[in-house]
Amino acid sequence: MSKKVLWLSGVLIFIAGISTGLAVAGKFPSAQTPQSKPVLDNQRVTITEVSMPPTARRENYTRPTDQIIVFIDEANYETTDAEGKKQVKRRQLGEIVWHNKGEAAPLLVNKGKAYRNLVIALK
Repeated sequence: MSKKVLWLSGVLIFIAGISTGLAVAGKFPSAQTPQSKPVLDNQRVTITEVSMPPTARRENYTRPTDQIIVFIDEANYETTDAEGKKQVKRRQLGEIVWHNKGEAAPLLVNKGKAYRNLVIALK
């Protein structure tokens, strides 16, 4: 086999490998994102159902209102606060958590199976 044929074969194999890798990376992202679905929005309250797929990541933010979180499913996740301190949290079906307006919400990463919760934001 000539050097040109070997070189061309190598280039084609390389391109095929890169194309396959990019296709797989697009289908299987390393971290999924939370999905939000409005449930109720009126003058006094906004209720949103949040679905957290495995590996989903919610970035940190400042809570704009008082919030009640109701866990629809069991949840296992890790939080990281502004100082970098990590905590593992386990929530049970039906568990309720209160958060104050202006509170710093930490980075949150789902470490278990998919789960859902309701975020009830008081106006």
